[in-house]
Amino acid sequence: MKLLFDQNISHRILKLLPEKFSNSTSVKDEKLINASDIEIWEFAKVNDYTIVTQDSDFNDLNLLFGFPPKIIWIRTGNLTTKAILRILEDHYSEIEKFITDHNYGCYEILKLTR
Repeated sequence: MKLLFDQNISHRILKLLPEKFSNSTSVKDEKLINASDIEIWEFAKVNDYTIVTQDSDFNDLNLLFGFPPKIIWIRTGNLTTKAILRILEDHYSEIEKFITDHNYGCYEILKLTR
């Protein structure tokens, strides 16, 4: 699974990912940390990455331009890197189905906290 982690998710998540996410990278590792959202979106599209973000901007780009790239939008507020990793692992089978389904461009994970 090829995930591209946006700058709002720590690049340190890459060291924690299990093998099933081994083809993943981050905007920092790809030298895109100061890139615009459209530049990151284009990079993901050309290189067949699914963008993982906590920001609505990439979903907005998909609404304007279509997909790919696909977007995993984690709508939880601020969480630790380990908590984000747990969310990805908990939703792995759904994410896998989403990535292979050509009908959907954004998979939203909403977790309400009290």
